[in-house]
Amino acid sequence: MIVFQSSMRFPGYLASLLVLIIVIGNHVEPSFAIENSIQESSHSFVAEAVRNVAPAVVRIDTERTIEHEQFDPTLIDPLLRDLLGEPNFGPERQRGQGSGVLIHDDGLVLTNAHVVERVDDVHITLANGDKCNGQVIGKDLVTDLALVRLDTGSKLDAAPLGNSEDLEVGDWAIALGTPYGLERTVTLGIVSSLHRNISSLGFSDKRLDLIQTDAAINPGNSGGPLVNYLGEVIGINTLVRSGPGAGLGFAIPINLAKSISDQLLSNGEVLHPYLGVQLISLDASIAQEHNRDPNSVVELPERSGALVQSVLSDSPAERAGLKRGDLIISADDKDVLDPNSLLEKVESSQIGKPFLIKLLRNNREMKLSIQPEALPGIS
Repeated sequence: MIVFQSSMRFPGYLASLLVLIIVIGNHVEPSFAIENSIQESSHSFVAEAVRNVAPAVVRIDTERTIEHEQFDPTLIDPLLRDLLGEPNFGPERQRGQGSGVLIHDDGLVLTNAHVVERVDDVHITLANGDKCNGQVIGKDLVTDLALVRLDTGSKLDAAPLGNSEDLEVGDWAIALGTPYGLERTVTLGIVSSLHRNISSLGFSDKRLDLIQTDAAINPGNSGGPLVNYLGEVIGINTLVRSGPGAGLGFAIPINLAKSISDQLLSNGEVLHPYLGVQLISLDASIAQEHNRDPNSVVELPERSGALVQSVLSDSPAERAGLKRGDLIISADDKDVLDPNSLLEKVESSQIGKPFLIKLLRNNREMKLSIQPEALPGIS
């Protein structure tokens, strides 16, 4: 080994760069090692993360038949018929498109329920361009998740799954998918917020705490993965805010998605417990403002909780004796500060098993035992 070193004086880090080592014999050529080093450093962590997960990202194309209502063509103005032609009253084939991610090497794809809802055919395009058909194993409209099995007969690359409980605001977030049909699209952002309740976004029929991100999520990204800097899936992209506040994207945490996919794989459906009440949030300031109103009919307790606005007929809540105006302050011995905290406890309860709540009625504390039932009308 021959070492040549410059006699000029440079700072330590520059001097080290001027050292030239020529290795003779069985050692690695330095030029090759330097080239590799430069090559590795020329790509960002995003490229490495994408390399880890991209083979598992798929495009989903769907088709369904839409039946139009029968209409008497004689009722159409003849002038309009001349201008627009004869209307089409027959069945129409409607196409949709979304994304998905392989979570198992035997061809299980996780996506959004709204991507494959009420469709006749599901066509999958793999990352390598291969195409195959998919079969919807099950979907859960409450969490907007669905599981699709691919008809390939061979092992496939599955995405590494992360732990969404480890996320912190400010962590890197990388979204992959097929927005507007543009395959293999990657966008970069951060985790902007955690536990963003979907009801605050106007979706009262869903039960979700979402990951909020500023990584660009557009139509067609639905069902694709949101990944961390290691390329591990931390969420399933589900929606983007349009209009005021545009640019806000949301994803379903992967821990919830894994739990839902396990149930869909085992049972083809997910049963969600429900009580049958409509609730509004109450705290001391709201109650005080209400109580100062001379026209108020009832006096509200000046504390936080979930105020019962109505009780559904023939529901578990009605059978247990819950009434309009009750303020639920705890459930299963844990404080209830608002409707969302109660909903979380209901979601983790067991169907048919006693669910204990404490409430205030006419400023008196009471305890009730309710047996949650499966949420009806969701399929």
